[in-house]
Amino acid sequence: MKNTEMIILGFDPGKDKCGLAVMGTDQTLYDHQVVLAEEAIVSIDKWCEKFGVDLLVMGDQTTSKKWRKKLDQELNKAMKIVLVDERNSTLEARDRYWQMYPPQGIKKLIPQGMRQPPRPIDDIVAILLIERYLKLKLQVS
Repeated sequence: MKNTEMIILGFDPGKDKCGLAVMGTDQTLYDHQVVLAEEAIVSIDKWCEKFGVDLLVMGDQTTSKKWRKKLDQELNKAMKIVLVDERNSTLEARDRYWQMYPPQGIKKLIPQGMRQPPRPIDDIVAILLIERYLKLKLQVS
Protein backbone atom coordinates (compact mmCIF):
# COMPACT_ATOMS: atom_id res chain seq x y z
CA MET A 1 0.00 0.00 0.00
CA LYS A 2 2.77 2.42 0.89
CA ASN A 3 4.81 4.05 -1.84
CA THR A 4 5.23 7.82 -2.21
CA GLU A 5 1.65 8.45 -1.18
CA MET A 6 0.98 9.89 2.26
CA ILE A 7 -1.52 8.10 4.50
CA ILE A 8 -3.80 10.39 6.49
CA LEU A 9 -5.94 9.56 9.49
CA GLY A 10 -9.03 11.74 9.85
CA PHE A 11 -10.27 12.20 13.40
CA ASP A 12 -13.61 13.75 14.34
CA PRO A 13 -13.23 14.16 18.10
CA GLY A 14 -16.24 14.05 20.36
CA LYS A 15 -17.23 13.78 24.00
CA ASP A 16 -18.96 10.38 23.71
CA LYS A 17 -17.96 9.04 20.29
CA CYS A 18 -15.35 9.81 17.67
CA GLY A 19 -15.11 9.28 13.94
CA LEU A 20 -12.02 7.77 12.33
CA ALA A 21 -11.06 7.38 8.69
CA VAL A 22 -7.87 6.43 6.87
CA MET A 23 -7.28 7.72 3.36
CA GLY A 24 -4.34 8.07 1.01
CA THR A 25 -3.45 11.32 -0.72
CA ASP A 26 -4.82 9.67 -3.88
CA GLN A 27 -8.19 9.69 -2.02
CA THR A 28 -8.33 5.91 -1.68
CA LEU A 29 -10.41 5.24 1.43
CA TYR A 30 -8.89 2.36 3.41
CA ASP A 31 -11.20 2.20 6.40
CA HIS A 32 -13.63 4.23 8.50
CA GLN A 33 -15.58 3.68 11.70
CA VAL A 34 -17.16 5.30 14.74
CA VAL A 35 -15.63 4.41 18.11
CA LEU A 36 -16.45 5.28 21.70
CA ALA A 37 -14.41 8.26 22.91
CA GLU A 38 -12.63 6.16 25.54
CA GLU A 39 -11.46 3.73 22.80
CA ALA A 40 -10.25 6.43 20.39
CA ILE A 41 -6.55 6.55 21.39
CA VAL A 42 -6.18 2.75 21.23
CA SER A 43 -7.98 2.68 17.86
CA ILE A 44 -5.80 5.47 16.47
CA ASP A 45 -2.64 3.67 17.63
CA LYS A 46 -3.80 0.43 15.96
CA TRP A 47 -4.65 2.18 12.70
CA CYS A 48 -1.35 4.10 12.70
CA GLU A 49 0.48 0.78 12.91
CA LYS A 50 -1.79 -1.08 10.46
CA PHE A 51 -1.85 1.59 7.74
CA GLY A 52 1.45 3.42 8.32
CA VAL A 53 -0.26 6.75 9.00
CA ASP A 54 1.87 9.83 8.27
CA LEU A 55 -0.45 12.61 9.42
CA LEU A 56 -3.48 13.06 11.65
CA VAL A 57 -6.13 15.58 10.52
CA MET A 58 -8.57 16.63 13.21
CA GLY A 59 -11.65 18.84 13.41
CA ASP A 60 -11.07 22.19 15.09
CA GLN A 61 -14.31 22.71 17.01
CA THR A 62 -15.71 21.93 20.46
CA THR A 63 -13.43 19.30 22.02
CA SER A 64 -10.37 19.77 19.80
CA LYS A 65 -8.10 21.46 22.40
CA LYS A 66 -8.72 18.73 24.96
CA TRP A 67 -8.22 15.98 22.37
CA ARG A 68 -5.07 17.60 20.93
CA LYS A 69 -3.46 17.56 24.37
CA LYS A 70 -4.60 13.97 24.97
CA LEU A 71 -3.22 12.82 21.59
CA ASP A 72 0.13 14.55 22.22
CA GLN A 73 0.41 12.83 25.60
CA GLU A 74 -1.01 9.37 24.92
CA LEU A 75 -0.34 8.30 21.33
CA ASN A 76 2.38 5.65 21.03
CA LYS A 77 3.88 7.47 18.05
CA ALA A 78 4.68 11.17 17.88
CA MET A 79 2.63 12.45 14.97
CA LYS A 80 2.04 15.68 13.12
CA ILE A 81 -1.50 16.86 13.83
CA VAL A 82 -3.26 19.41 11.62
CA LEU A 83 -6.51 21.10 12.63
CA VAL A 84 -9.10 21.53 9.88
CA ASP A 85 -12.23 23.69 9.86
CA GLU A 86 -15.16 21.40 10.56
CA ARG A 87 -18.02 23.89 10.25
CA ASN A 88 -21.10 22.37 8.57
CA SER A 89 -19.38 18.99 8.36
CA THR A 90 -22.26 17.14 10.01
CA LEU A 91 -24.77 18.39 7.42
CA GLU A 92 -22.34 17.58 4.63
CA ALA A 93 -21.72 14.13 6.15
CA ARG A 94 -25.43 13.37 6.14
CA ASP A 95 -25.58 14.02 2.38
CA ARG A 96 -22.41 11.98 1.84
CA TYR A 97 -23.87 9.10 3.84
CA TRP A 98 -26.75 8.81 1.36
CA GLN A 99 -24.28 8.96 -1.57
CA MET A 100 -22.24 6.13 -0.04
CA TYR A 101 -25.26 4.10 1.12
CA PRO A 102 -28.23 4.92 -1.15
CA PRO A 103 -31.64 4.33 0.43
CA GLN A 104 -33.41 1.14 -0.51
CA GLY A 105 -37.07 0.33 -1.02
CA ILE A 106 -39.66 2.75 0.29
CA LYS A 107 -36.96 4.93 1.91
CA LYS A 108 -36.12 6.19 -1.60
CA LEU A 109 -39.45 8.06 -1.57
CA ILE A 110 -38.51 10.16 1.46
CA PRO A 111 -36.85 13.45 0.41
CA GLN A 112 -33.13 13.35 1.22
CA GLY A 113 -33.34 16.42 3.47
CA MET A 114 -35.83 14.58 5.69
CA ARG A 115 -33.90 11.30 5.91
CA GLN A 116 -31.82 10.55 8.99
CA PRO A 117 -28.92 8.11 8.64
CA PRO A 118 -29.61 4.98 10.69
CA ARG A 119 -26.25 5.17 12.49
CA PRO A 120 -23.78 7.79 13.77
CA ILE A 121 -21.90 9.49 10.91
CA ASP A 122 -18.81 10.73 12.75
CA ASP A 123 -16.63 8.50 10.55
CA ILE A 124 -17.99 10.22 7.46
CA VAL A 125 -17.14 13.57 9.05
CA ALA A 126 -13.59 12.21 9.45
CA ILE A 127 -13.52 11.42 5.71
CA LEU A 128 -14.67 14.96 4.93
CA LEU A 129 -11.96 16.42 7.19
CA ILE A 130 -9.29 14.58 5.19
CA GLU A 131 -10.83 15.80 1.94
CA ARG A 132 -10.90 19.38 3.24
CA TYR A 133 -7.24 19.10 4.21
CA LEU A 134 -6.29 17.74 0.78
CA LYS A 135 -8.28 20.50 -0.94
CA LEU A 136 -6.51 23.18 1.11
CA LYS A 137 -3.15 21.58 0.42
CA LEU A 138 -3.86 21.67 -3.34
CA GLN A 139 -4.87 25.35 -3.16
CA VAL A 140 -1.61 26.24 -1.39
CA SER A 141 0.56 24.27 -3.85
